[in-house]
Amino acid sequence: MKLKQKIYEHYLQVINERAARLQKVLADLKESGANETKSTAGDKHETALAMLQIEQANSRGQLQELLLQRSAFEKLDPGVAAPMVVNGSLIKTNRGYLFMSVALGKAVIENITVMALSSQSPLGQKLVGLKPGDIAEISNIEYVIESIE
Repeated sequence: MKLKQKIYEHYLQVINERAARLQKVLADLKESGANETKSTAGDKHETALAMLQIEQANSRGQLQELLLQRSAFEKLDPGVAAPMVVNGSLIKTNRGYLFMSVALGKAVIENITVMALSSQSPLGQKLVGLKPGDIAEISNIEYVIESIE
């Protein structure tokens, strides 16, 4: 299996694990809310219920954002290589590997550190459309594109 495919599968697993954790948090909060409604402790009860509702809303928002990321990520085809940087590109630079996808942070795959970044990020915006040999500079740091998969 090619490195790009392994990177894609790793980050898809990361997204799915995060989604599962958020769904569990929401289920736990729903259960806590059901238990809280059985209580009749007055103001303390009202405050606890309001806090649970806020946590549920925050978790639902995070899950919704993650599902949008997963939808965008799943549209990428790791088997396609473009001559320039596009969404789905694995970019080898003088500063390491970058995977243009969604902002998912760093991972080490086959002893290679890879940073998944979004094309909307400041660096991502500068990289989109560049070809091997081109240079993107951000915060006085140069990224020389060595190859693109």
